[in-house]
Amino acid sequence: MSKVTLKILGSGREVGRAATAVGDGETFVLMDYGVNFSDNDEPQLPQHIRPTAVKAVAISHAHLDHIGAAPFLYISSQIPILMTSITRELAEIMIKDFLKLSGYYLPFEQVDLDTMVDNTIEIDYGKEYRFSDFVIKFINAGHIPGSGMILTEFNGTKVLYTGDVNTIDTYLVEGASTMGVSADVLVIEGTYGNSVHPPREEIVNEFLESVKEVVESGGNVLIPSFSLGRSQELMSIFAEKMPEAHIFYDGMVRRITEVMISHPEFINKYEALTKAANNFKAVRNSSERRRIVKGEGNIIISSAGMLKGGPAQYYLRKLSGSKKNAVFLVSYQAPGTPGRNLLEYGSVEEERKKISARLQWFDFSSHAGMDGLLKLAADLKGLKKIVLVHSDEAVGMQFKQRLEEIVGEGNVYFPTNGETLTFEF
Repeated sequence: MSKVTLKILGSGREVGRAATAVGDGETFVLMDYGVNFSDNDEPQLPQHIRPTAVKAVAISHAHLDHIGAAPFLYISSQIPILMTSITRELAEIMIKDFLKLSGYYLPFEQVDLDTMVDNTIEIDYGKEYRFSDFVIKFINAGHIPGSGMILTEFNGTKVLYTGDVNTIDTYLVEGASTMGVSADVLVIEGTYGNSVHPPREEIVNEFLESVKEVVESGGNVLIPSFSLGRSQELMSIFAEKMPEAHIFYDGMVRRITEVMISHPEFINKYEALTKAANNFKAVRNSSERRRIVKGEGNIIISSAGMLKGGPAQYYLRKLSGSKKNAVFLVSYQAPGTPGRNLLEYGSVEEERKKISARLQWFDFSSHAGMDGLLKLAADLKGLKKIVLVHSDEAVGMQFKQRLEEIVGEGNVYFPTNGETLTFEF
């Protein structure tokens, strides 16, 4: 008989702040250690775990809600931390920017990030890595380049942690699959566990038609976009479908695109991305921004995706007052963010005048919908227990019922932060 203990340190009945420890109750592998943000935009870290109990940290991907708190573990420890090579480079960029913007609120500094990087072990998909009694393997997660599902084996038991996962092919990454994979326990995200996304090709076509309508009438299109992942996907789409368009990309998009170009092994349609980087214009200063907003038929891809910062705020101020322009949102808009306010009220703040520019949202999600998530679970061999994380409570309660159709009632758990689950097989 073997025993598996899971500590839910974050993402319990919430989206983001991912952190789950799996082990025998005494020693653990920590999978992700991310952050969320309060209504006042202050970082919220996961619950604490003693670094001496952690034999290895495994990072699924480089978004802050999965990596942002990791340097905190390295204030007084030297734990090996596993991630793909591109995730290491991207994580360093993301956390440096995080320190610059939110350092006042954080319990760690640049030196702790440096220690984390020094203890990083770059891994390859499909290879096994042993730490103490644990064997760890990464499987492509299809979320962003370098993202991985994490399979941990110990005492004859296997636990698969999906991290953020997408099961469809996009211009940027190939979709995830669990065909041929066996696991006793599945720790699965449920961000969109109660909804099904429209077909990607349908979204792309609708998006391109809308963009063409605006630019052909002399308007400019602002596309606030996540700098890591979504922006590069859109750039690749434009390179293949609208190569002659006047495309500009701004903010952190520039540096992150350079990193992706240097890692072709993680990019699905690499030629499209390199074409975009070579043919489209990276914006580097305020004078270039002023020229762009005075022009006609320009398409601007800029961080931040939720309009919380970055050059996108400048472009919004300059372009939103004209009906011939458009603001196309392509990223998830969290409650309370300027982007969410824009969608709900037509302005970034509820009491302000509504924008005149055309406003539209497109479902370019990099998370699997309910159908894809259910298939991931159903395709696993030997599955006995499912732990649902990274899901709002209302969504998760609905998704839990669907998951029970796969492993049976009483075998699906939807824990809160701080809960410890123990299974015996």
